Amino acid sequence: MTSQESAGTSVTTTRRSKITPEREQEFFGAVLDQLREYGYEALTMEGVAAKACCSKSTLYRQWKTKPQLVAAAVRSGRCVKFSGVDTGSLAGDLRSAARAAAQQAGNDTQLVQALGHAVLSDEELRAALREALIEPELAALGAMVDRAVARGEIAADHPALEFLAAQLLGVLRIRPVLESRYADAAYLTRFVDAVVLPALGLGEAT
Repeated sequence: MTSQESAGTSVTTTRRSKITPEREQEFFGAVLDQLREYGYEALTMEGVAAKACCSKSTLYRQWKTKPQLVAAAVRSGRCVKFSGVDTGSLAGDLRSAARAAAQQAGNDTQLVQALGHAVLSDEELRAALREALIEPELAALGAMVDRAVARGEIAADHPALEFLAAQLLGVLRIRPVLESRYADAAYLTRFVDAVVLPALGLGEAT
């Protein structure tokens, strides 16, 4: 083989192994769909390949293992629900955050439930779940609180602040278990007004 032919072969191989961002998102979408529908244990590389119309070897070449592929897909679905919320008051911010959370409640809850026990035994999956669904919301809630403290609405050491994230994120996860329904905007707003704001000493809706 000549050097020119060798160079041509190298270029061809590189082109074949490269995945465009759009195609990568198709793979990730297939993974997330399979996760929500069947759960982590039942998800297979074969199933993802069939849904994404590709070969198993394509998936294995890029991500090596099922946990690596799932972790990448979870990270790709990162959506900061509370990002950009700034109404000028902590009460207004929390109500807006509740309405924003309701828009993704079904998808997020399904994903958490689908990963189930897998996140307890796989550190990479656990880290991906935190990175995609938990840490962005914690940061956004922290920013809301920091603004409220700066405005003098609430003391930085208010004891209820420690439980704010657990209240808002926890109610999203538990309502499907208790009532077989996702937490919609009306439910979450009522929760904020009846439980969260009084605990913070901010009273009822104004």
